[in-house]
Amino acid sequence: MATSGTPSNSTASAPRGAGPGAEPGARTLGIDIGGSHIKAAVLEPAGGPLDKPARVETPVGSPPGAIVDTIADLVSPLPPFDRISVGFPGVVRDGVVLTAPNLGHEGWQRFDLAGALTARLGKPTRVLNDADMQGLGAIRGHGLEMVITLGTGFGTGLYLDGRLLPHLEIAHLRFRKGETYDERLGNAARKKIGNKRWGRRVEKAIADMRRLSNFDHLYVGGGNAKRLTFELNPDISIVPNEDGIDGGAHAWHD
Repeated sequence: MATSGTPSNSTASAPRGAGPGAEPGARTLGIDIGGSHIKAAVLEPAGGPLDKPARVETPVGSPPGAIVDTIADLVSPLPPFDRISVGFPGVVRDGVVLTAPNLGHEGWQRFDLAGALTARLGKPTRVLNDADMQGLGAIRGHGLEMVITLGTGFGTGLYLDGRLLPHLEIAHLRFRKGETYDERLGNAARKKIGNKRWGRRVEKAIADMRRLSNFDHLYVGGGNAKRLTFELNPDISIVPNEDGIDGGAHAWHD
């Protein structure tokens, strides 16, 4: 696991290395908001859940306030925590959501999710892109590392010597035949064309990411990572979904 930090364009309410919740030894409530499920667990200070993550279906199409309510209900029986980290499926800056393409409601644009959760749950909150957060739980902290996530859509994160770099929304760039990475590699496309053809698309996407970043190591996560059947190069690893929550502890390590 990395002990990496989160740059100011991805964090929420606390400045780097300071402020409430940044104390060593603090427990983190890690929340992973996905296009199909919301998962949450309280993490040890160094990472790792105290218990099996709680889980509920994501109310896609609901306004942000309804999802905040869903999260509050989900975490109410969990153990005490000192701070909150949220992985969100879209672009986030300073805790404010800029895009939420897979949640189906216009109310997410410019919604202060960090502020809403801090007000509701009473703890300092950091919100970052969900792929960025999963990578924080997976990377080793050496060289240029990249994560891609294969789930409802296609997510990416980049890290240099263990530090999270500014988020790039590669998912919405054109990939093939006029369609975006999200459209060609998301779960809806996989179901439509089958795992074999979808896997060939993933191979092409990985080749693109290699040319784009010249990564030293690539980590592949998300619910559909387990469906890949082609042989991976030694510099590519499949990582567990649990890293999507576990990265929440590392989001507070500057």
